[in-house]
Amino acid sequence: MKPLRTSLHALDAFAYILLFAFSVATAFLIQFEFAIPEAGRFLLAQAVLLVILIKPPVFYFSGLHRNLRMFAEISDLVRLLLSNAAASVLVATAGFAYFRHDVPFSVWVIDFLVCALGAVMIRYSARIYHEAMLWEHGAQKRKGILIYGAGQAGATLLREIRGNRALGYHVIGFIDDDPAKRGALIMQVPVLGCGRQAGSIVARLNRRRNRVEEIIIAMPSASGREKREALANCQSAGVPCKTIPGLGELLSREVLVEQIRDVSVTDLLGRPAVQLEEEPIRVHLEGCSVLVTGAAGSIGSELCRQVARFRPARLIALDQAESDLFRIECELRDAHPELEIVPALADIRDAHRLGEIFDQFTVDSVFHAAAYKHVPMMESHVCEAVQNNIVGTWNLIAAVHQRRVPNFLMISSDKAVNPTSVMGATKRVCELIVSAAPGAREGRFTKCVSVRFGNVLGSNGSVVPIFQAQIASGGPVRVTHPDIQRYFMTASEAVSLVLQASTMGTASEIFVLDMGEPIRILDLAVNMIRLAGLVPYQDIDIRFTGLRPGEKLFEEINGAEERTLPTYHDKIHIFEHTPPDWARMSEWMAELRTLLQKRRAPLLIRHILDLVPEYHPSDRWTERKPPEPVAPAATPERESWPVATSR
Repeated sequence: MKPLRTSLHALDAFAYILLFAFSVATAFLIQFEFAIPEAGRFLLAQAVLLVILIKPPVFYFSGLHRNLRMFAEISDLVRLLLSNAAASVLVATAGFAYFRHDVPFSVWVIDFLVCALGAVMIRYSARIYHEAMLWEHGAQKRKGILIYGAGQAGATLLREIRGNRALGYHVIGFIDDDPAKRGALIMQVPVLGCGRQAGSIVARLNRRRNRVEEIIIAMPSASGREKREALANCQSAGVPCKTIPGLGELLSREVLVEQIRDVSVTDLLGRPAVQLEEEPIRVHLEGCSVLVTGAAGSIGSELCRQVARFRPARLIALDQAESDLFRIECELRDAHPELEIVPALADIRDAHRLGEIFDQFTVDSVFHAAAYKHVPMMESHVCEAVQNNIVGTWNLIAAVHQRRVPNFLMISSDKAVNPTSVMGATKRVCELIVSAAPGAREGRFTKCVSVRFGNVLGSNGSVVPIFQAQIASGGPVRVTHPDIQRYFMTASEAVSLVLQASTMGTASEIFVLDMGEPIRILDLAVNMIRLAGLVPYQDIDIRFTGLRPGEKLFEEINGAEERTLPTYHDKIHIFEHTPPDWARMSEWMAELRTLLQKRRAPLLIRHILDLVPEYHPSDRWTERKPPEPVAPAATPERESWPVATSR
């Protein structure tokens, strides 16, 4: 390989030397009207010798010879012209000093122009031959494709496809919704029409034996609505559809063609890449001992992955699901062998077990992601929802305050706003516990905050895997209501913003993430059927089953009494509210424990209503008779938090 490259460089050098001699000879011929006198021939020989002595070193030091001509780009053209200009200036200066007025200045100007043209032809000859000549040969053997999007990404994709015959693609044309581009040519490939004409364009091309076998969507900065429309247009054409990823993924790689993949549900969200201020997060986590509850769940496991990137001293992954905890432990050990990983098999409902873990390991930050979150199931298991979500959070808050843990962050939900479900009501109580806890604002030791966001796309038990299973089994896809809408985020995006929020605030704040526009669940189902290459209502039926207990048609972002404040990150906002008094919160929790012992769901619902009056429980609870008043039990000794000693 090295001798071959050396031979190619020698051939290039010989071609450029011939060009330098030819350009100055051409300049003399033009200057003397193609009749060079005897004296002029001697001057020409001296001029040729001069340019051969000056120009090759200049071109060599420009570094152009190291770039393969087959991959010449616009940047090479600029460097080539600058190198030629510098060499011509040196030649003209030396020529004027040596020849004086015997050689007119116009000779050097003509030499510059001819040399520039010739150098460009030499530089781009291999690419022109490769793309214009070899590409047409055997194009019928390649997969004919259309590129949806005649922008910069589409042009780059075309260039890379033409530069790599092994890909097996042949670009027939572009589709773009910009009417100004209709009929235009991009590297001799036409823009055939808009997206809504995709079906007729494909049919017309197939009749002409220009068979279209695939459409690639090249719109990395498009919104979710635009990508959903593009997917529908591609499906109307009856050919498979693929895409290139969003801008965040594009920035991490160099080769665009290698990133062509099937369209995913995440693409249809159209969420822009999250830009983090990483330095505050690094200061907050690097060298610290971090505990994540619910570490084996969708959010908890992603928290562990992203926290590990910031090199904490220790990562304690706490969960009660042994198999899933083992899996995330193995994943983290493989990805970060230098990091101390501590799998902690524990249940947050067990205050004694939590105390053991906090006493065994010094903890600097807690990310609390453990919770029961399935809305319909929690409607039937009120005691379990209260015990896990509310009592578990109380146990954690007690543990961190007793041991002076500096930072505590709880993952909340948009279902905590004006809740209509048991799950949402318990998460709202958890927000109040976290906000009410004595923290930094009272000069105490722990900063306690909550972060509220919507549904996580593809998480355990969420609608996406359910729809995928229903489509795989042949349908029908079951949607509760044609108008039901939800906010969606990817786990990676949500956790990135959670880490950013953990560096903000002082205490008692509720941070709310910018979740974009809500997505209609029916549209999500339709698009997922299309992603599977099927036709909604024909191949896969969609049935409406009615709202389940505790479900809303629309989720809300903030309550009526909450005021929005900006932060330094445009996707994170603070909703201010008045936290409850801690003494009242302690009394309320003491009574809750007494009610839990009775295991009577109506009593628990009414008790939650006392603290969360905006809660609208389902009819199965409101139709019951009011419960008898329950005398509050004495506060257990373990809830009178002692003043912590220094660690």
